[in-house]
Amino acid sequence: MQRAVNRLLQALAQGEKVAIWGDFDTDGITATAVLWEGLGQFFRPPDQLTYYIPNRLRESHGLSRVGLDHLKAWGASLIVTCDTGSSDQQAISYAHRVGMEVIVTDHHTLPAPASQPVDLPVALINPRCLPSDHPLATLSGVAVAYKLLEAFYGALPQPPRQPLEALLDLVAIGLIADLVDLTRDSRYLAQMGLRRLQQQSLASALPSRPGLVELLRLCKRTGDRPSDISFGLGPRINAVSRIYGDASFCVELLTSQDVDRCKDLAAAAELANSRRKGLQQTIYTQVKERLAQIDLATTYCVILADPQWPVGMLGLVAGQISQELGRPVLLLTMDMDNPDQAVPMARGSARSIKGLDLYQLFQRHGDLITNFGGHPLAAGLTLPVHHLPLLATALNRSVREILGSQGIEATALGIDIGVTVTDLGQSLFRQLKGLEPYGIGNPVPRLLIRDSWFETVTHRKLKDARGQSVGFIKTEFELWDETSDQGFPGEWWGHYRDELPPGRYDVVVELDHNRYKGYHVKLIDLRPVDRVEIMSPTSDQVRDTIPDRPTGPVLSPVQHWEQLVGMAKYLSRTRIPIDPQRLGQRLGLRNPILDQGLETLVEVGFWVTVLPSREISLAYNPGLTPPSPPGLHRFLEMVQEDNFRRQYWAQRTAPCTPHQESAEQVLT
Repeated sequence: MQRAVNRLLQALAQGEKVAIWGDFDTDGITATAVLWEGLGQFFRPPDQLTYYIPNRLRESHGLSRVGLDHLKAWGASLIVTCDTGSSDQQAISYAHRVGMEVIVTDHHTLPAPASQPVDLPVALINPRCLPSDHPLATLSGVAVAYKLLEAFYGALPQPPRQPLEALLDLVAIGLIADLVDLTRDSRYLAQMGLRRLQQQSLASALPSRPGLVELLRLCKRTGDRPSDISFGLGPRINAVSRIYGDASFCVELLTSQDVDRCKDLAAAAELANSRRKGLQQTIYTQVKERLAQIDLATTYCVILADPQWPVGMLGLVAGQISQELGRPVLLLTMDMDNPDQAVPMARGSARSIKGLDLYQLFQRHGDLITNFGGHPLAAGLTLPVHHLPLLATALNRSVREILGSQGIEATALGIDIGVTVTDLGQSLFRQLKGLEPYGIGNPVPRLLIRDSWFETVTHRKLKDARGQSVGFIKTEFELWDETSDQGFPGEWWGHYRDELPPGRYDVVVELDHNRYKGYHVKLIDLRPVDRVEIMSPTSDQVRDTIPDRPTGPVLSPVQHWEQLVGMAKYLSRTRIPIDPQRLGQRLGLRNPILDQGLETLVEVGFWVTVLPSREISLAYNPGLTPPSPPGLHRFLEMVQEDNFRRQYWAQRTAPCTPHQESAEQVLT
């Protein structure tokens, strides 16, 4: 840090031209904006200070000769990187050869020592040099840039016109959007930054960042919640480079005082985010179709490539698939016809799971990869197309060795506290808000609500500002239980209403609030109410596994069928394999009835595949649906007979009046 400060003081004293080299994600954009504003108080922009952000669609993360030549032609003698540069040893050597020195501020994984002599940067400021328990160890790129300004300002004889704390709103956006561990100093900076961000939104006079205020208005957020960044500001800033390639105007959006200009730039970011949603959904669907052809029981690391996939979208989809499958996922596009390349190259993104360090995996197989960099859980890479089969085999073997003989296991769903529907609302929300900001290391509290049900269930396709569908689905509902005389509003992103069939469920939700929607819950997971073994009053043997004295009416045969179809559609859309025994337990169907139900699903257009793991995988083709599936009558009869038997045993333990109906009545 001291070397970096001394070099900046030298540049200031000698009137040198300084260039900021940023990155195109939210952390990199905000880091660039922090240095642009902070250094801009002493180095006169644009004559003495400029910035360069690579084009995501034409370039990759990090320093490049094309960008360095551009800055050299502008007249730069000193480059300050932010959120990038730690592994760019060859590029830094090139910069030195053409007469530019480099200060690196970054937080990505540090590379292994170079095998050949390279020129070192003037200074390398990276919290990964620190012990893992150091208060600064989890800083993101924008926070490291902020710390450089803090040290630089402290070395100046006169304080700057704008106080350092005025940059904290930008710091909070980068920290939260980059999913770093929000503990220690990162947590403190995010807390302070959120306070300033909210002040921007509530400013009665002209705000200091009109671009941020307009972005918050477009995404219907107030800026006081971490989710306002993770689901509002962050995706919109990230979407610009994913759709347009060039994200340079985002720095202007975050720092300009021109209200009209900021409105135009915010509208462009909003449109990019809408297009991003549609593209992401399209690629996600294509990846799921490809996964249906893979034996996931023996695939420990998924690698898929397609020349039509836009590279800017692959990290998002890889993250979705990795979370669903619980294993690392690499998605790449292939550049087959580039005359500047000796061989066709593949370029893309990888996402991993806790305990599997991508950087170490890629280092192990560096002979197959041309270039890579990033975090343990998220990385980008480039390699020759003909190396893809070799890399897939090598990574699959390595992941299997790391995981051990037990293989991939499902990640446990963490639950923090049990509540009721009556507990939901302002009081509980205020208590939980005291734990913010949420993020890695401090996740959003997850609430368990038992024996609940859904009413007023609807779904809708989301549209962009121009009224065009973006391919995203959101289901809205009211959540009820026995403790309340009214339902509580909720939403389930990416799911259809028929995935919430009638019945009672234990649900896991997150409690949320904003100015536009009020208090509501986000559905995370659900399953039918807990089941227990009931002993026959005349026998010591277990007759069956049935609901424990139902608190509501027994589901009718038609409701059981709707529940089975809803679950089948969900499993076919997500391609998640499931054990038949577990499926039967979740649906409350004994094995013979479930078998008949699966046969009937085949009749109405589903493919049911038995995997080597003995799990089943479902796929759906609605074009195969016959007008009157013959197996449905048998399924409904079997459920009706089972209902009679269950009600009989319920009567023996707690007398009640069963509701009976014939199979013919059910079909009618």
